[in-house]
Amino acid sequence: MGQTLSEPVTKKKSACCRDSNYRVGSSCMQGWRIKMEDSHVHILSLPGDPGTAFFAVYDGHGGATMAQHAGKHLHEYIIKRSEYKAGNIVEGMQQGFLELDKAMQNNVTLRDEHAGTTVIALLIKDNILYSANAGDSRAVACIGGRTVPLSRDHKPTLKDERKRIEAAGGFVEYKRVNGNLALSRALGDFIFKRNDHKSAQEQIVTAFPEVQQFPISEEWEFVVLACDGIWDVMTSEEVVDFVRTRLAQTKLGDAESYRNVTVRPEEICEELLNCCLAPDALMGTGCDNMTVILVCFLHGKPCSQLVLRCQDLPPSIDL
Repeated sequence: MGQTLSEPVTKKKSACCRDSNYRVGSSCMQGWRIKMEDSHVHILSLPGDPGTAFFAVYDGHGGATMAQHAGKHLHEYIIKRSEYKAGNIVEGMQQGFLELDKAMQNNVTLRDEHAGTTVIALLIKDNILYSANAGDSRAVACIGGRTVPLSRDHKPTLKDERKRIEAAGGFVEYKRVNGNLALSRALGDFIFKRNDHKSAQEQIVTAFPEVQQFPISEEWEFVVLACDGIWDVMTSEEVVDFVRTRLAQTKLGDAESYRNVTVRPEEICEELLNCCLAPDALMGTGCDNMTVILVCFLHGKPCSQLVLRCQDLPPSIDL
């Protein structure tokens, strides 16, 4: 479980950003852990690729160094890839992950770090959402009130993950890689990437992400990205219900205020962290660092339309 404090650090770092398409909020909390090792980023328009949005959560382990470095640079590596520039976004993301991992392994400051980080990254371009995942952080969407997984947790016990681990000379014990690491893909963790007879994609622990793509329709209400500190406590369905219920509780008021409704996703994120925090350090679950990003889809319309969808009312209603 990791070392814990005698009292949790419940102070939160929250932020929000918005444009005509998104209302985004985030919050993170150290909790019971002795230090904060997570990082996250939300960018509504990528420098070098205007109009493309990027959101990511990095859950560090063994230290915060890898998570912080990846948070600053992963999106830069992706959009600079020739595959990305040629329109092959999936391969651009895959190779961007691997290139960043290689650069960190060759960095004199980072290569000796006994640390790593998971990544769940969402890139939205031309109305397509690309979800790139390495590790057990997770993203889920609420589409027309339904919970839709956008990623798969990479655990050593999965058949395909275990096969790669063992083929590279590793083993799975106590549901962990070599009895140590509770996830099977990550940036960093270079001690598990030393098989000279295997490619970067085939190492015991690989930085190669699983990338999925989803066309976005007006049914998309929101997506949630979070580290396993959230998912160890609540299921994807429970998180979606939690968020949707609170969006639906937003007051619309009269016809004039209805057009100027403000949705505050960062406050919902803070509530979610409070809900997941364990009451004491003996609980196990709820004692981890916690980071969550909530991306609300506006589709160029007022926030009131999102609220109405979450209330299961016709979005075209005219108050």
